[in-house]
Amino acid sequence: MKLDHEAVMATIPHRTPMLLVDTVEDLEPGEHITAKFYVDPGREIFKGHFPGEPVLPGVYSVECMAQAADILLLSLPRYAGKIPLFLGIDKVRFRRKILPGDTLEIQAVMASERQEKAIATCSANVYVGGELAASGDVTLAMR
Repeated sequence: MKLDHEAVMATIPHRTPMLLVDTVEDLEPGEHITAKFYVDPGREIFKGHFPGEPVLPGVYSVECMAQAADILLLSLPRYAGKIPLFLGIDKVRFRRKILPGDTLEIQAVMASERQEKAIATCSANVYVGGELAASGDVTLAMR
């Protein structure tokens, strides 16, 4: 399944400037997702991180992973309409700089789920041009 920008916004509660998923290229609800995000050079964050040599902060990579995982979970009927809240991040590694103008490909898979508590952990990778830029596990509570 694919989601355009409007369908992404219909699925997750995030909005600009914190919406960090543009489209979904492939989605199997509760199984796996591949999403895209264009790193707009006009983002305010680049004025301060770092002037003259802008780099997307690592926390944005983690948030991209979390939002892809949010869509993966919120696409399941049992979580539709819930608010996804961060419970934790683990094993996060940054492998390369993400620069203004890059297009990120975010892939996530369901690693574990405790349905009775509405808590799930997803493993995610962020790629730029096929090169691994960041990876980690995000744990979310669906409330």
